[in-house]
Amino acid sequence: MSGKLTVLAVGAHVGDVELASGGVLASHSLQGDRIVTLALTPGERGVPAGQDMKAYRQQKIKEAERFADMLGGEAVVFDYCDGELPDNQQIRMEVCDVIRRVKPDIIITHWKNSMHKDHALTHHIVNDARFFASLSSFERELPAHFAAKLYYSENWEDAVDYVPYVYVDFDQAAYDLWIEALSQHWFVTNSKSFKYMDYYKALAVVRGCEARKTYAEAFMIPAETMKIRQSGLV
Repeated sequence: MSGKLTVLAVGAHVGDVELASGGVLASHSLQGDRIVTLALTPGERGVPAGQDMKAYRQQKIKEAERFADMLGGEAVVFDYCDGELPDNQQIRMEVCDVIRRVKPDIIITHWKNSMHKDHALTHHIVNDARFFASLSSFERELPAHFAAKLYYSENWEDAVDYVPYVYVDFDQAAYDLWIEALSQHWFVTNSKSFKYMDYYKALAVVRGCEARKTYAEAFMIPAETMKIRQSGLV
């Protein structure tokens, strides 16, 4: 695809897409592409012991903004509460509106199966929103836009039936930018329950080995498009 691309990465919480597809986002950023992250909730229920949850919510929003800033992009965080995403038409149309405003060529989001209800629901919200955004018969403030490519990132919480289908490699410069930006997230470097940084750094190496490259991230695609062989996100 010629010209610059726009990549919209949609997670249930701040930090989801930054962890699971941040290397690829950083790579696109360094190539001059536009990066937009959308978190449907801040992810505030992972609040550190002894810290006020409302204060941590605001901290998470700032972390999303810092990550996006470091990639020269934009962060959007919806006002829903962690663990309380609604399964309704309103949120689907809100995501539809973001898609129509951002006009992404590529959307990245969660796989459909997850131990976290917000992740699984986000998968369905984004798939429906992409459909709504593409049809002019759904009248909204902005005109219709079809995001041609949809990918599901590899998240340790979304592992059931996840089978890597597309491997996208990235170089050392993208890896370094990703890790520096990822370090802005408190839970990534300080969580006592899961070693997020260690896991995703190691996973980038493992997927890189499988792709015969230094670093890579793996993605799934919608089942209806699996008959078309893919070589990357472009």
